[in-house]
Amino acid sequence: MRQVWPDSFVEEANLTVHISALRKVFGETAEGDRYIETVPKSGYRFVASVKEEQKRENPEPLVAQPGTGTIEPSLAEAPTSERWDRRWSLGIVSVLILIAGIVLWVSQRRPRFTDKDTVVLADFANTTGDPVFDGALRQGLSSQLEQSPYLNLMSEERIAQTLVLMAQSKESRLTHDLALEVCQRTGSTAILRPTISQVGTQYVLTLKAINCSNSESLGSAEAQAVDKDHVLDALGRVAASIRNQLGESLTSVQKYDAPAENVTTPSLEALKAYSLGYKALVLKAEYTAAIPLFQRAISLDPNFAMAYARLGTSYFNVYETLHAAEYARKAYELRDRVSEREKLYIASHFELIVTGNLEAARRIYELSSQTYPHDIPLNNLGVIYSELGDFDRALSAYQNVLRVSTGTGNRYANLANGYIQLNRLEEAKATAQEARSRNIDSPELHLSLYWVAFLQRDATRMEAEAAELINRPGHEDKMLNYEADTALYFGQMGKARAFTRRAIDSAQKADHKEASALFRADAAIREALVGNMELAKQNANAALAQSKGRDVVALSAISLKLAGDSASAKRLKADLEKRFPLDTLVQSTYLPALRTMFATGTKASDDDIAPTDRAAVYEFGGNLETVNFVFYPVYLKGQSYLAANDGVAAAVEFQKILDHPGAVRSEPIGALAHLQLGRALLKSGDKTKAKVAYQEFLTLWNNPDVDTPVLRDAKSEYLKIN
Repeated sequence: MRQVWPDSFVEEANLTVHISALRKVFGETAEGDRYIETVPKSGYRFVASVKEEQKRENPEPLVAQPGTGTIEPSLAEAPTSERWDRRWSLGIVSVLILIAGIVLWVSQRRPRFTDKDTVVLADFANTTGDPVFDGALRQGLSSQLEQSPYLNLMSEERIAQTLVLMAQSKESRLTHDLALEVCQRTGSTAILRPTISQVGTQYVLTLKAINCSNSESLGSAEAQAVDKDHVLDALGRVAASIRNQLGESLTSVQKYDAPAENVTTPSLEALKAYSLGYKALVLKAEYTAAIPLFQRAISLDPNFAMAYARLGTSYFNVYETLHAAEYARKAYELRDRVSEREKLYIASHFELIVTGNLEAARRIYELSSQTYPHDIPLNNLGVIYSELGDFDRALSAYQNVLRVSTGTGNRYANLANGYIQLNRLEEAKATAQEARSRNIDSPELHLSLYWVAFLQRDATRMEAEAAELINRPGHEDKMLNYEADTALYFGQMGKARAFTRRAIDSAQKADHKEASALFRADAAIREALVGNMELAKQNANAALAQSKGRDVVALSAISLKLAGDSASAKRLKADLEKRFPLDTLVQSTYLPALRTMFATGTKASDDDIAPTDRAAVYEFGGNLETVNFVFYPVYLKGQSYLAANDGVAAAVEFQKILDHPGAVRSEPIGALAHLQLGRALLKSGDKTKAKVAYQEFLTLWNNPDVDTPVLRDAKSEYLKIN
């Protein structure tokens, strides 16, 4: 079929019927001669010998000769035989014409989907009574269909949002009727209705494509499994068949058609656990709840590549980077067992989580977005641009996501975040309002609105948005740590410490040890910035005792250097250089910041002074999900210029921070930059502007709850100006 009809759909069952008709015409019997031979897994072959006869004026008709396996001139001269042979020949031709006509009709009739057409996958109608098929088979079929760059399968998030609008639970089982209504409400093209039934020991899988608007059948596929262990094989066959019937070329189906056991797993129990984990991770953003489900999946199938990959992502989202790297690396080792789409997912997350090479991840996402334009890679591209400090390209990527795909909570939140980074606050609010008008919500949306409220100094709204994330596992601890930053931004060190303790307790309660250590390291930075050097050292060393994660080590090294412990900072710097040679954030943000600090003064060694050209590209980078390191390298560079009495150069650096409030947000350096700018202006001789800068800082810190060295110094310096 591939040789003769490479770009058309041919129903194999129909072809078998017509071959049977031809055999009857030839007069084949089970015990007699065979003229057409079945070639297993390939097709059919005409096997009778054929003799070429010289052309005659009155050629004799050819008939098959029983017992010889050949076709010879007829020995009968009677007119009735001639009439019969002519009818017989015309019959064969008619059957062949019928086959060709059916092929052409089916080919022309196949629906041709555009990139705007979406397909809704319903849940399996399971009449077997075996609960293992519930959920698992739909997840397996979804993984099979998602291999296709042609089909645009509606996302789980979009389905959930639509169900809520229908006054249904977002976790409702997607029956045929519900799927049809979801399809109609969202303006989708078709639903796919799968069923599984049992006949004796065998299982029959059927998949029907139905037009949403008129309930017309667009195609159907059926496959049998000899037993339960072969159900996933049958699942792969019906998926490939329906893809072709819906208009995907045979070449595409063949290219993106990894076996079912590779795309998912040969274990139905493992697939069921994976399905539940996927819903927790993607649909509910409950990362902590997803972890044990993916762990169960890999315990049932130790070669389940995508379960390792999703487990790594879940750990990464709760900031357990060492665990995340362990599982992302294992998935990468098993990547040859998966589909092309899953291979791209695994490779990109390997670069993000294991090597930290953001440029390599960016290239993979760009490739992935070309092949699967409706998938999440375009969204992740925006995240990478954001982490690299390229805010304009990040916003453009987020905008493109919603142009080519359906909106989800995270996608709207990222778009709002893109606007915030560029100080376009009203557009950020409008984005969040649009999401809510569509009944779309997510923890990240509340965080985006928190930043808008902070930048607009709306304390009531800040409190309300923060409250939405409290008591939500995987989100509460991060929100509390951000609240600590916000408190110190306004000079309330005691309040910041209280929020830090709560963030640490929340992380430890969830068994997120590395996140707990990171919050201690972040607290060490805060203490060092305000001049509490002993507390900075205590927090940094406590953090290092808990974890040797990348960001814990980097923030601890910076705080220890600020606190005067150069020996420990230098040791940690060497550790970062050795362990993370390809990590973009380490090589282009953390290490340049440390090198700047070590180069301040006249006694720095050659090893400490390194070219900063590479760092200049990412000087606004470091926009992490759990802590915000944006502009810290700029702040530290400004301090180094101050130490060298270069007020003009220092002022340029601190002004960069003040010009980007949407990127800096509530980081304490956002407030301290006013003070440092005042000091820089004094050194450059501009006393009038320096006074204004000091006033702006002291206005922000007008209600401190704890006395700090930096505040005492600022007040003293301001009095001298006056």
